[in-house]
Amino acid sequence: MKSTLYLAAPEGLTGKSMVAVGVMDALQREVSSVGVFRPIVNAGRRDEVLEVLVSQPNIVQEYDEGVGVTYDEVREDPNAALHQLVERFSRLRDRYDAVVIVGSDYTDVTTPTELTFNARVAANLNTPVLLVVSGKNRGAEEIRAAAEAGLAEFTAHHAKVISIIANRVEPGLLDEVRATLGEIPGVIVEVLPSDRLLAAPTLKDQFEAVEANLVLGNPELMSRESVTPLVAAMTLPNVLERLKTDSTVIAPGDRAELLPALLLANASGSFPHLSGVILVGGYPIPEPITRLISTVRNELPIGMTHLGTYTTAERLFGLEGAMTSSPRKVEIARRIFSENVDSERLLATMQVHRSSVVTPLMFEHQLMELARSKRQTIVLPEASDDRILESAAILTRRGVANLILLGDPNAIKTRATHLGLGLSGVEIVDPTDPELLAQFAEEYARLRAHKGVTLEQAREKMADLSYFGTMMVHLGMADGMVSGAINTTANTIRPSLEFIKTRPGVSVVSGSFLMCLPDRVVVYADCAVNPNPTAEQLADIAISSAETAAKFGIEPRVAMLSYSTGSSGSGADVDKVREATEIVRQRAPELALEGPIQFDAAVDPAVARTKLPDSQVAGKATVFIFPDLNTGNNTYKAVQRSANAVAIGPVLQGLNKAVNDLSRGALVDDIVNTVAITAIQAQAD
Repeated sequence: MKSTLYLAAPEGLTGKSMVAVGVMDALQREVSSVGVFRPIVNAGRRDEVLEVLVSQPNIVQEYDEGVGVTYDEVREDPNAALHQLVERFSRLRDRYDAVVIVGSDYTDVTTPTELTFNARVAANLNTPVLLVVSGKNRGAEEIRAAAEAGLAEFTAHHAKVISIIANRVEPGLLDEVRATLGEIPGVIVEVLPSDRLLAAPTLKDQFEAVEANLVLGNPELMSRESVTPLVAAMTLPNVLERLKTDSTVIAPGDRAELLPALLLANASGSFPHLSGVILVGGYPIPEPITRLISTVRNELPIGMTHLGTYTTAERLFGLEGAMTSSPRKVEIARRIFSENVDSERLLATMQVHRSSVVTPLMFEHQLMELARSKRQTIVLPEASDDRILESAAILTRRGVANLILLGDPNAIKTRATHLGLGLSGVEIVDPTDPELLAQFAEEYARLRAHKGVTLEQAREKMADLSYFGTMMVHLGMADGMVSGAINTTANTIRPSLEFIKTRPGVSVVSGSFLMCLPDRVVVYADCAVNPNPTAEQLADIAISSAETAAKFGIEPRVAMLSYSTGSSGSGADVDKVREATEIVRQRAPELALEGPIQFDAAVDPAVARTKLPDSQVAGKATVFIFPDLNTGNNTYKAVQRSANAVAIGPVLQGLNKAVNDLSRGALVDDIVNTVAITAIQAQAD
C-alpha cells in the first residue's frame, strides 16, 4: 500500500521545505523507498527545494521525475495542467513506497488562486494534507486564523487535512499556540520553534545584498550562514564584548584598526566564531594594515562596499536565506522536526505500513532517531583529530548526543574555526584542569588500591586521555565514551576493564558488528576481542549479543555457529559450541536459540527445512555467534566486501557503562554512527 502526504501552506515563507525534510526522515525509518513531487515549479530554472530534497544521500530519484507542471502551464490552462501533473505523479508513485508532495511556494504573483489550485491538486491526487502555517511575528490567535483559513479552502475542495503544523513560532509562545490550535477539531497539531540559523542568509547573500566585493579571506567560506549582523560603531573593547557566534561585522572602512583585532579575535578561539566582515564606505584598506594582516593566516572573508553604515545595516537586518541553502540547515531541520513532532502518530494517520525490509540507510535513520529520543552525554577524548571535530559538528547539528571534547579549549576552537566547523553547544573540558586531575587521581587510586596503585601513579594514569575520559563516565560526568581514532583498541578498553568492569553475571567483554545487509540488519559476534573463547565465555557472548540486537530493534534469534549442525558432528570445537548452547539455554531459556548450526542452515530457509525443519531459528537467524575470533573477524570482513554490506562497529558488549572503540582508519560517518550506538547503549544503563 502506497503512502502519500501533501505539504501545503496558505501563504509563502512558512518553512514547508523544513517540514518536508522531517517527514521524509520519518518515512525513511519505516519504508524502503521515498519519492518527492513538486506539483508546480517556475519555468526556466531548476526548483531549489526539489533539487535539495532529491539530492539527499538516501533518495535515489532523478530531479525530472519529481516535476509536475510550471506556473506558465497553470496560467495557460489550469485543467489541462492538473491532468498533466496527476499523470506524472501516478508514474512516480508507482516506483516508491511513499511519496512526499511539496506544494507551491507563492512565488508567482500573477496567480492569485494558488491556494485553491493546491487544494484541487491534493484532492485529485487523493492524498492527505499537512498544512503548514507561519508563526513568524504572530500571536496564537493570528496563527489560528491563518490555519483555519487554509483548512477551509482545502475542505471546500474535498481535500482531507490530517495535520496542522505551526512553524517558526517564538519559543515563548509554543505552549499557547499548541493549546489554541488544539481547539481545532479533527486534526493533529504540532508546533515548531523558530531557529535563527534556519532563516539565516549566507555570507554570499549578504555580500550581494549590499553590493560588496570580497577583498580578503577564503572565497569557499562564502557559503557559511550569518545569523546576525553586528554594527561595530564603538571602541574596540566594546566591539569585542559584543561579538556573537556566526555574525557578520559591519565596520566603517576608515576604522582600519578594527580589522587586525577582529581577525585575531576570530582566530584565537577565545572569542565567538565570526562569519565575515563587511567594510562600508568604500575606503581602501591602508597599506600598513594590509602589510600587518598579510603576516597572519586568515580564512575569514572580508568584503568592501561603497554603501554607508545605515543602508548596509538596513539591508542586512531584513535579509533571510532559504532553509535549503546548506547541508547544515538541513541537519538542523531534521533535528527540530524530530524533537517536536510525534512522527509515529503522524505516520499512523497517514496509514504508513512499516516495511519488513530494513536497508542500511533505513537503519542509520533509525539509529539517529533512537539516539535523539533520550539524549545522552558522550565524551570524545581524541579532539586533536580533525575527524573527531567534523563528527562533533555533525552530531551536534543532528541533536544525536550532548558531546564533551577533551583538550585545550583555545586550540580546539581555533582548529574548528580553521576547518569552518561550528561547535556551538559542545562542551570542551581541559584534561589538565588541576581540580579534575586531583579528583580523578584520588578516585583511581582508591579503586586500584588492591593493586598497590599510589596517588602519584594515579596522576600519571590520568594524563592518558583514555583514562581521563573513562573516569568521567565512571563518575557520571558522561554517559559513555568513544575512542580509538588515534589510540589502540587495547588502550581504549583497558581503563574500562580496570574500573568500569563488566556487568553482573558477565565474565567477558566482547565485540559485535551490526551488519547492514541490503534488506536486513543482523549481529555478528565476537569479531573483535576474544581470540579463543571458552564455552562459558561463548555463552556470555551469545547472551550479550542478543541484548545488543534487542537494543537496536532487531528481534534476537541466536545461531551458535559451527562446522556441524545439530548432533551430526563431533570433535573438540563442535563440542565447545554444543556446551555453550546448553549454558545459554539454562541462563536465558526465553531466547530463540539454535546450536551447533552451520552458517547456511542459519540463513537459508531451504537448507534449514532439510537439516532442522522444526527450528525457530534455522533459516532466519539474526544473531550469529562465531566459535572464535579468527572465524568471526574474517567472516564479517568477507561479507562486508563481497555482499557490499555496511559493518557498524565493533560494539563493545558486557561493560557496566557504554564505551566503544573506533578503528584508527575510521571515517567521519563511522564515528557518527558509533557515537549514536554508544548513546543508545547508554540509555539502558
